[in-house]
Amino acid sequence: MPRPGVRFRVALMGAAILAAAPLAQAQKRYDEGVTDSKITFGHSLPLSGLGSATGAVGLAAGDYFRMVNDHGGVNGRRLNFIQHDDGYNPARTLQMTRQLVEADHVFFIYGTQGTPPNIAIQKYLTVAKVPQLFIGSGASRWNDPHRFPWTIPSIPGYRAEARIFARYILAHRPGAKIAILYQNDDFGRDYLIGLKEGLGAAATELVAAQSYEATDPSVTSQMISLQASGAGVLVIASIPTQGAQAIHKAADLGWHPLILINYVSNSPATVLRAAGVEQSKGVISTFFNRDPSDPQWQGTQALSAFEAWLKQYGHDLNPSDPQNVTGYVMAQLLVEVLKRCGDTLTRANLINEATHVKDLSLPMLLPGITIGFSPTDYTPFRKLQLEQFDGTRYRALGEPVSLD
Repeated sequence: MPRPGVRFRVALMGAAILAAAPLAQAQKRYDEGVTDSKITFGHSLPLSGLGSATGAVGLAAGDYFRMVNDHGGVNGRRLNFIQHDDGYNPARTLQMTRQLVEADHVFFIYGTQGTPPNIAIQKYLTVAKVPQLFIGSGASRWNDPHRFPWTIPSIPGYRAEARIFARYILAHRPGAKIAILYQNDDFGRDYLIGLKEGLGAAATELVAAQSYEATDPSVTSQMISLQASGAGVLVIASIPTQGAQAIHKAADLGWHPLILINYVSNSPATVLRAAGVEQSKGVISTFFNRDPSDPQWQGTQALSAFEAWLKQYGHDLNPSDPQNVTGYVMAQLLVEVLKRCGDTLTRANLINEATHVKDLSLPMLLPGITIGFSPTDYTPFRKLQLEQFDGTRYRALGEPVSLD
């Protein structure tokens, strides 16, 4: 039998534990790069070099974070976003990333642009257990939660987009000979694989494939070879510089195939203008964001908010570049995840919250398109919108189509 008072003291102890539980749950938990007043994170991005056209995504994100800070930050914490120029050079990306982690002590790496730069830093960040969050690449290798749980993409998968192209070709140009220009790395090869997957038995109609290196100053020789194949359809899987060159060179050669170009290089303000607006008529691509120049969005709350942000904060941006929208949307995605983390700002919880975002609808996404992840599937998008350039702007081809 317990002595008198022991049971009472045990009861008091149990009550004390229960009373302390909410306090323990309310305690703040931080990893490196986080304080009561600040969250430090960063990336390198191509502000120079052949991939510099994609730098607008990172610049726009930085401008969005400045607006967030002006409105009190996230849960009262200022976003300290550090950026370095890597020139789309993977070796430089690794150097800058190591500096961010080891010298700047960032909480996570955010939005690094391009497949080769992200490959260069993935193993390093995995070993260090530093999140490589919402990267600007849709290569299939990023959807690998088992081996690389710290790496999460933010844009549609390249293979999936290529399968959409294949389905469109089969439906609208059955029997046509097909050619593809692709970048000679995981980025471009995913399009080649996806195109063959989507064509299935009709893959025999893929009569020509030419690759180029990201550092190649020109794709002229590749385009001459592709034209010689007699293909009536050309798929371009490139970064913006080579995409513009390919469209322009096809016209120079007097070759007028149906052109389908990946979303990375579909900007009318940069790629199509550089290629030539007249030469770009009829180009087809996929989209997940709203185009600010499209009259159908004029007067909407979503576009008004975007334009107000761009006017006040986007002084370093080309106002007509649609990649501003990508940077804006992806920055909103990050802010949403950080809000959900509350005061548990650990790297593990950051990944946990990111992978439990489901069917998130952000204002500048196209209607019917949402973002979502799961702990076992890091694919951010399930649908894309096919659109065709009419010489002035892109116009939707039906409803959003599934990537599955």
